[in-house]
Amino acid sequence: MRTIKMTTGARVALDGDLLTLLETLYRELTAKRDLERTFEDTVREIQTVIGQMNEPERQQYFSESLFLNFVSYENERLGAYLKKKLSPAATSKVKVPVARTRTAKRKA
Repeated sequence: MRTIKMTTGARVALDGDLLTLLETLYRELTAKRDLERTFEDTVREIQTVIGQMNEPERQQYFSESLFLNFVSYENERLGAYLKKKLSPAATSKVKVPVARTRTAKRKA
């Protein structure tokens, strides 16, 4: 397993785990800088990481990245759909049967 070096000097193992790479990017770019980073800082660091990968590694990480982004996109779309379907305006048209308790049956 190869390791690469980020511009901060941190080393990260290229073991095929996208989450490890994302956590390292977060720690080095965001956490250590107390949220003081720019778009350009982020792009530069990502380009540095990609530049050290060979073609099979780039393909593997790109595939994992697309999968993760697809799942996130899918979840956002599903969330919006459910929010729309379960909004008060949508649910006011649906009659939901109410279960009666024994007490409610006696009073009725």
